[in-house]
Amino acid sequence: MKKNLIFLAVFGVFFAVSPLFAKDEEPKPDTYEYDLTLSGIQEVGSPYISNGYVVFTAPVTSNSIGIAFDYEGFRKIHYFKLRKNYGYEGEITSSFYFYITEVPKKLSRICYRVIIDGLWTTDPQNKNVVFNEKENYALSYINLPAIEVEVTEKLDNGMTHFVCHSESGKKIRLGGTFTNWDSWIYEMKETEPGKYVIDIPLHPGTYYYSYYSGITAFLDETNPSRGYSADGRIVSCITIK
Repeated sequence: MKKNLIFLAVFGVFFAVSPLFAKDEEPKPDTYEYDLTLSGIQEVGSPYISNGYVVFTAPVTSNSIGIAFDYEGFRKIHYFKLRKNYGYEGEITSSFYFYITEVPKKLSRICYRVIIDGLWTTDPQNKNVVFNEKENYALSYINLPAIEVEVTEKLDNGMTHFVCHSESGKKIRLGGTFTNWDSWIYEMKETEPGKYVIDIPLHPGTYYYSYYSGITAFLDETNPSRGYSADGRIVSCITIK
């Protein structure tokens, strides 16, 4: 009886302690599309889209490489993995870094930066670069396939739906001729990472407006219509019928 109690006590301690030694691993995608995309990577090149995934590659010329996206507010660094291709006799024919992520929903463009051995920079494999004047740094970008992107428009219920795509975690405001250019009346709500919306009632007419982050005004990229404010600034324009 005493031996049984000792066994149960030892077993109980092992059972209670063993989870502490479990390795905390990030779950790996296990889908046909992911495996198909992974098997299709043969060499380093420009980022591309395949089977619903965006594929990034880099040469093995650094100790580590990561990537951070604008729609996550650059708060998280995703690290590339090493891939080796083998010949018929088991020899390594090529090796490179890669990172695969699902195509974000309701976005027309991904802006990002890579981190090579701790240094933040643009993607050397991507010639598409845009300069962020506010933050004073360059971003690499990849345009996504044409999908239904939420845009600024008049709704059937009489409200006007304003949409702003920006970095996540911001406080985005709306101001225009309908507020006498007071940008502190309407603050937009972030409904998804990097997407801000607000619905306001507007009577028929033509209105000029801008989005604001802090004291910086910027255009509505979902609305190509432009105009000029009284002080000569280029602003967005919308006509409600």
